[in-house]
Amino acid sequence: TRAMDRKDIRNLRRWHREAALRAREAGFDIVYVYATHFYLLAQFLSPVHNQRSDEYGGSVKNRVRLVRELIEETKEAVGDTCAVAVRMAADDGTGTPEQPVSEERREMFSILAELPDLWDINIHSYEHEMGVSRFVQEGSLEKTMHYVKSITSKPVVTVGRFTSPDTMVSQVRRGITDFIGAARPSIADPYLPRKIDAGRTEDIRECIGCNICYTGDSLGVPIRCTQNPTMGEEWRRGWHPERIQPKSSDATVLVVGAGPAGLEATRALGQRGYNVMLAEAATELGGRVAQECRLPGLAEWGRVVDYRVQQIQTMPNVDIFLDNHLSADDALSIGAQHIVVATGSKWRADGYGRYHSVPCPDLGPSEQVFTPNDIFEGRLPKGKALVFDDDHYYMGSVLAEALVAQGVEVCFVTPENLVSAWGVMTDEQYQVQQRLIELGVEIITAHGLDEFDGSNARLSCVYSERTREVAADAVVLVTTRIPVDDLYREIAGTIAADTSGSDPAPTVHKIGDCDAPAIIAAAVYAGHRYARELGTDMDQSDVVRQDKLFDPD
Repeated sequence: TRAMDRKDIRNLRRWHREAALRAREAGFDIVYVYATHFYLLAQFLSPVHNQRSDEYGGSVKNRVRLVRELIEETKEAVGDTCAVAVRMAADDGTGTPEQPVSEERREMFSILAELPDLWDINIHSYEHEMGVSRFVQEGSLEKTMHYVKSITSKPVVTVGRFTSPDTMVSQVRRGITDFIGAARPSIADPYLPRKIDAGRTEDIRECIGCNICYTGDSLGVPIRCTQNPTMGEEWRRGWHPERIQPKSSDATVLVVGAGPAGLEATRALGQRGYNVMLAEAATELGGRVAQECRLPGLAEWGRVVDYRVQQIQTMPNVDIFLDNHLSADDALSIGAQHIVVATGSKWRADGYGRYHSVPCPDLGPSEQVFTPNDIFEGRLPKGKALVFDDDHYYMGSVLAEALVAQGVEVCFVTPENLVSAWGVMTDEQYQVQQRLIELGVEIITAHGLDEFDGSNARLSCVYSERTREVAADAVVLVTTRIPVDDLYREIAGTIAADTSGSDPAPTVHKIGDCDAPAIIAAAVYAGHRYARELGTDMDQSDVVRQDKLFDPD
């Protein structure tokens, strides 16, 4: 690499001007000068990375020169036909937690204050700006961004972990910002502004801050949202975020299991107008979400349940039965024309997973081997616990944190090179590993668990197969899950064995983790898809559509 010379800078300015003109010709209303996220312009602004000795380096005035030139030249190019916005971080990373904004950054905003038509403000740390709810509180970026509005008379938009409409409205009313930049909240509910305007805040699907939406970008796959199963399917399947086709018959539907799949199926079926009976064996609704949202940092995930329960409770055509343990005969005797089983999954206790492709026979006394389900039910290990994370997402690390809070000494072992390696996809891995280090958790990466005799665990390096022993009083296995599909198989078997032909047999389907254990977003999606496609001739295979299927209004 080399420093840009004056010719390079002239070319950049020309290219930016030409791009702005193309944007105007394409019909865009706003053209951006993007000076954040460590892209080129942010590097010119940086007191750390800009080491130039010419008119573009050194003083604050010099370092801000290129951004100023691009704003002025872009405005000149597009005239009054487009607004020119500038996105720029409120801080530069040189501040402290107590004083995150440097005087230099304030001076830069003062120099540029009245040049753009709109200020779009973020912070320099993309990891924190895009942080998950486990580590970044809602609206917590306010302390860094609040001063910009006092420097300029131009409109200001701010971003950063907004979920509650109350928080959004509060910041606008207090003069912190003029607009809320709500990317993730509008993914969870594209109609959020209209619902706020109409006073329908109880109907908002609030973002839970899990960053499953972000994984689509990380992995290069279609976007998904835990709260909004229609996200990414508006064009492909014609799923409108709010509207759904009315029922095609007067059939009654029995949904067994009130986890994320069962609740979403019930909600969407109820919206279509079907008579729905929801039976749940537990004494509360929510399934795995009701359990997991009690773990450290995951409280906001409870909104997956809260939104759906709130919607269902307004539907006179839906009946809920808690503490209801149905057998196959019970389910069939109800007389529903359709039965959908959403009875979830359970964590394996035999070590089977990515590291062990067959069950591991050498895991010691069963009373000293735990799974996440044991922790959920209040059965905790004593002494020193080895958490073996072969799942690689959030569960292993959040259980380690929960055990430390209960006074358990924890050793965290994973075959991956990082703690919660899949957290890279949700932009939280760094914070996860940092949290465990802060808690004093012993971390052993790139090792698998081969054997546990009740007092010692034998580990193997995944690269060299060299072994080592670690003292442990218990092992917590976070590996894979298996469907709890006994009821489905019993119902399906009974229907198949019935040769009387006296009455039409009900349909029976399994959805969510009961069918294929996966992330919560997949369970919600499965429930929604079942409900939306019931009684239709929709092909169950994946589809790609090219035509416009609905008007967003």
